[in-house]
Amino acid sequence: MSEKLEAYLEDISHFLSGRAEREEILSEIRSHILEKAEQEYGGVDDASLDKVIAAYGPARRVAEKYLDENPIIAPAYKRYLARYTALLFAFHSLLTIFAVLFKKSFSLFPFLFMPRLGVGEALMYLPTAFLTDLGFVALVLYFITQSKKDIKLPWPKFAVDLDEVKPPKRAVWNILGFVAMLAVTDFALYLFYKHRTIFFLNLDFTAPRLLLTPEAGRRISLIVIAMFVVGTAGLFVKIFNSSRWVDAVSNTISLALIGLILRQPIDNAFAVAIPAKLIPKIKLGLTFVLLFIAVMVALDLIKNLVAIGRKRLARQ
Repeated sequence: MSEKLEAYLEDISHFLSGRAEREEILSEIRSHILEKAEQEYGGVDDASLDKVIAAYGPARRVAEKYLDENPIIAPAYKRYLARYTALLFAFHSLLTIFAVLFKKSFSLFPFLFMPRLGVGEALMYLPTAFLTDLGFVALVLYFITQSKKDIKLPWPKFAVDLDEVKPPKRAVWNILGFVAMLAVTDFALYLFYKHRTIFFLNLDFTAPRLLLTPEAGRRISLIVIAMFVVGTAGLFVKIFNSSRWVDAVSNTISLALIGLILRQPIDNAFAVAIPAKLIPKIKLGLTFVLLFIAVMVALDLIKNLVAIGRKRLARQ
């Protein structure tokens, strides 16, 4: 038997599930290839098998023809994959915020363990949590599909479906948003150029009172201005290009900048006298707000990446 034929069949087997069904499918493909080589080329040898295999097509395409009859996850459940993953990730995100704010760990053995997290650890934990949620939901839907039973799953209606959302279009709102963000960014740059900070206690810029110390004000101001620049640049690009990649890149950079803000020390950052007992409360409030914004940005990033993935699959 041709080594190339066996290697070809092995490649196909990598895309098939279920041992018994896999062997049956591979046996059928082997018979078809050998029969075709005999009929079209008058015999079975390496040359004729190479030609038949080349005409048969790539291993993945061949396997997909059989997977349509026995999918890993039934087409009827594919929308549930995104919906249930979003639900689980939202729950995970809320627990993450609680773990950071209250410095507590949560355990629901054997289904859930949320360790006590710092801000940096939380930002690194969320992508891992999303992948875990996606894998768990996919595994459950796989078992449901393979059971061959008619199982009706609940459909939680908490938001607009991704496939019901129209892709972003070039509109006057992008232009207006760009102009507004450009004005905010320019004003922030002007304040930073003149005072080396954008944080003040009063609005009298002829005799301003600084909220933060010069060093802390300079660092945090630069990060905030960078976020303004990212938002402005994203809106400008969307005037000419409505691709979701623009939003995805903007979301990614924004998450990194929010992480930088969360890592800034705040205990000695104020230029005004603040009672020591209020510092932890201020820190807690700022952390909660920034984490909430980070979760919203992360959800928008995931939505855009899922939409991009669906579009790419639809083209195949």
